[in-house]
Amino acid sequence: FIIYITIFIIMGLSDAVIPIIPELVELSQAPYGPLSSSLLFSGYFLGALVTMLPFGLLADRYGNEKLITLGILLTLISGSIIMTSNNFWILFLARILEGTACGAFFPAAFSILSKFEERKKYFGEFNFLLNAGLGFGLLVAGILASIHIRAGIFIFTLMSGLVLIISIYRMTSIPVENALKDNAFMGLPFTLKGRISLIYYSLLNIRQGKIWIFTFLLFGCTAVLIAFYPDYSAEFLSKAELGGSLALIYFVAMATSFFAGRSSYDYRSLIYTGLFFTGIGAIISINYPIIGFSVLGAGSGIGMVGLPVAVSKMKVPRGLSMGLFNTATYGGLALLPIFAGFFISILSFEQIFLINGLLVIVAAIYARAVF
Repeated sequence: FIIYITIFIIMGLSDAVIPIIPELVELSQAPYGPLSSSLLFSGYFLGALVTMLPFGLLADRYGNEKLITLGILLTLISGSIIMTSNNFWILFLARILEGTACGAFFPAAFSILSKFEERKKYFGEFNFLLNAGLGFGLLVAGILASIHIRAGIFIFTLMSGLVLIISIYRMTSIPVENALKDNAFMGLPFTLKGRISLIYYSLLNIRQGKIWIFTFLLFGCTAVLIAFYPDYSAEFLSKAELGGSLALIYFVAMATSFFAGRSSYDYRSLIYTGLFFTGIGAIISINYPIIGFSVLGAGSGIGMVGLPVAVSKMKVPRGLSMGLFNTATYGGLALLPIFAGFFISILSFEQIFLINGLLVIVAAIYARAVF
C-alpha cells in the first residue's frame, strides 16, 4: 500500500507543477526569460538523475523502508516550499529536492517489488499508478488553477503528509529488515572498493549493459517527443489538443503496463515489443499525433514492465541494480532531449523525430536478436 500510494503522489506532484510553471516564473520575477521555465522543469530530473545510484547503494546498506520514508519526507518538504515560496532560486532548489525524493524512493521501491515471485504483476501495477499519477497531476493542477494557482500542489503535498505519518508508524512497528544480506555478492564486502567493483561490473557486463541502453532509449525517446512537440505543433494543434494528445501517452501506458504485468509473456518479449511500438509511435506522431502518442504510450507501458523484471534477475544487490536502472531511466529523460536539441539548428523537427524513432526500432531489432 505505501509503495503504491507513494508513487502516485510523487508522480502527481511532479506533474502538478508543469502546468503552472509560467505562473511560478512570473510570480518569482525571474529575470532569465525562457531559461527560467526550463530550469524549473529540468530541476526535478537533475535531482533524480544525480541521486538514484547513491540512494540505491544506501538502500542496500540501511534498508528499503527507511529510504521510502525519506522519499515521502522530501516530497512533503519540496511540495511545501513550492506551495509557499515566490523566490525563483528557492523554487528551483525545491524542484531538485523533489527529484531527490524520487531518487530515494524508486530504487528502494523497485528493490522490494523485485523480491516477490509475482514481480511482473507488481511492476505492472506499480507502473499503472506511476502513469496515473503523472496524468492526474496534470489534470488536477489544470482544473484547480482557476481556484488557486497552487491548489494542485496543495492537494498532493497534503496527501504526502498523511502518507508520511503512516510510513513512520509502519517503519517503527515492523521488524528491522536485513539490509546487508545481499551485499556479499562475489565475496565483496560493503566497502568503497566493493561498491566501485560492483558498479563497474554492473555497468560494463555485456549482458547487463544492454539493459541500461534499452532503458535509456525507451524513456529518452518519449522525452524527446514531449520536449519538442509543443514547438513543432504550435501551428496545427491548440493547447487543448496538444495537452490531450500528450496525456494519451500516460493513460495508454497505464493500461498496457497493467495488462502486461498480468500477461503470460516473459520479460524478453515485453522489452523488444515495448521498444518496437515506442519507435513506431514516435514516427507516426510526426503526422498523426493522437495515433502516434497512443502507440508510443502502449510501447512505453509494455517496456516499463519488462525492463525492471530483467533487472531483478541480475546477480547483484537489488538496491544497486534498481539504482542503476532508475539512473538509466532518468538519464534518458534528462539527457536525450538535450542531445537532440543540439541538432535543432541543422535538422527539422520531423527529421529529429524520425531519427529518434528509428533509433529505438533498431534497438528493438537488436533486443529481439540477442534475447
